[in-house]
Amino acid sequence: MNRSDTVIFACSALEVYVLAAQKKEGTHYPVVFLDKENHVEPKQMKQCILAAERELPQTVENVLVAMGFCGGALDSVSFSRRFVIPRVDDCVSLMLQTDQEYNPNPKETGHLYMMEQNPEDFSFEKMFQDNKMEYEGVSQEMLFHMYFDSYTNLDIVDTGLNDCYSEEYAQKAQENADLIHAALDYVQGSNRMLEKLVGGRWDKQFLVAEPGRLIRHGDFFE
Repeated sequence: MNRSDTVIFACSALEVYVLAAQKKEGTHYPVVFLDKENHVEPKQMKQCILAAERELPQTVENVLVAMGFCGGALDSVSFSRRFVIPRVDDCVSLMLQTDQEYNPNPKETGHLYMMEQNPEDFSFEKMFQDNKMEYEGVSQEMLFHMYFDSYTNLDIVDTGLNDCYSEEYAQKAQENADLIHAALDYVQGSNRMLEKLVGGRWDKQFLVAEPGRLIRHGDFFE
């Protein structure tokens, strides 16, 4: 399958997964990678998506979105061409899908998830710095605890595409788990939904938004 009227919008954090899905499905769609740093602020990611769509040539009729709802980045927007979007709350939930059932958020309460290709790219300290809120008179240490104390587990997502059982990967994961006093474990993931996305198998796990349709929160969460 290789339609010239189709492109992929993908979070840059999923680059390896998107490329692997295209290889498996035999597709060669152009990919527009959206900087994962925009996830820090959903409004910023929304503007990034809108700007990317405006820059597409008129010949493009279909945009396959390799990301989820992502905190509202795709809420209350409409586009001039068809958008096909996984009905999940974020990229972690996207990679936790292992069957055909609609489940927008399979994550467990109190759990954080690690699925990076390079374990050095995963850091609670960097995550805190990227997302910290400003409180006058509150120390950085106290803010760190406020941010992470509700989490009890760090789960490594085995997607089949990350070398997550290597000594290096496990050691980095353990360092992060120890930092927030969390238990470390493995959970099963897959690249199933991205393969379905590029392969055109758009069932109830996907939102197919025709041109002009206003995309809303309720389209993702029943």
